Amino acid sequence: MSFQVTPGMRRLGASVLGMEAIVAGLITPVAIVVGKVQPALAVTVGIGLAVLCVVAAGLLKKPVGYLLGSVVQVLAIASGFLVTSMFFLGAIFAALWITAIMVARRVEGATTR
Repeated sequence: MSFQVTPGMRRLGASVLGMEAIVAGLITPVAIVVGKVQPALAVTVGIGLAVLCVVAAGLLKKPVGYLLGSVVQVLAIASGFLVTSMFFLGAIFAALWITAIMVARRVEGATTR
């Protein structure tokens, strides 16, 4: 079973991960102020997740980028233990991630026929 990366998948995936990086970075001050989380933990989780999103977006030319992007989705949902709203936002980004991959493959499959 091979996983072929298409240009549309890269574009849509990078868009999802880019927006997710912004949201992940913004959970840091929310976790500190609203969630009363220790600043070191909040910065590690928020900024770390944002950096992972950017790294995954940069690796989308290879299948490993999609694996890392999927791991990011799981970690985004898990960050809901620090900021409760991330359970919801992480699920939305996971759905967008899956949809981006499926739609791009379907559209590009239809245009190659």
